[in-house]
Amino acid sequence: MIGRVRGRLVEIIDSTALVDCAGVSYEIELTRGAIEAAGLSGVEVLLYTHLVVREDAHLLFGFRNRQERDVFRTLIRVNGVGPKLGMALLSNLSVGELAAAVATGETGRLVKVPGIGKRTAERLLVELKDKLQDVAPAQADLAPTYRRSGAGSAEALSALLVLGYKQAEAERALANVPDDIRDTESILRMALRSFVRNGAS
Repeated sequence: MIGRVRGRLVEIIDSTALVDCAGVSYEIELTRGAIEAAGLSGVEVLLYTHLVVREDAHLLFGFRNRQERDVFRTLIRVNGVGPKLGMALLSNLSVGELAAAVATGETGRLVKVPGIGKRTAERLLVELKDKLQDVAPAQADLAPTYRRSGAGSAEALSALLVLGYKQAEAERALANVPDDIRDTESILRMALRSFVRNGAS
């Protein structure tokens, strides 16, 4: 299993990234959030990945953080939801929006995703009800705030999630870090300071 890929972003065509890792380039299918976080060609990226092995192909799917990848793995365990639909869900809804839709039973939000019909939406609500409770944010946390890109930001976001901060809290803190701060340690330090200032820690 290939769980994480770090390397230089060569290009992104449609939703497929080409990432060079020590001379070996991997084609990785990305969610919309991972594409936005990846930034421009030539920068170093860090992607959490899931490998699907088929008779005719090895498919690598990439995500901007561990939480997004873990939710993808939960999605593809639902009967009738394969990798293609899992990627569509996470490209049209953030993890927080998906968790909120499940928590409130909003089939209407799910059926807006290409490929998701009413029956599949209802099945998702039933099978995910007890599996996304830990990531369901408050309604106020649903607005997207994360705009930083690069491996340092991705690692800092993952570290904040491990420390127990909610996705939306972590993204808001990282959005306040100046763009010229690139190394993981400095980004994380400044993000944690914002929690102290705001009384969120």
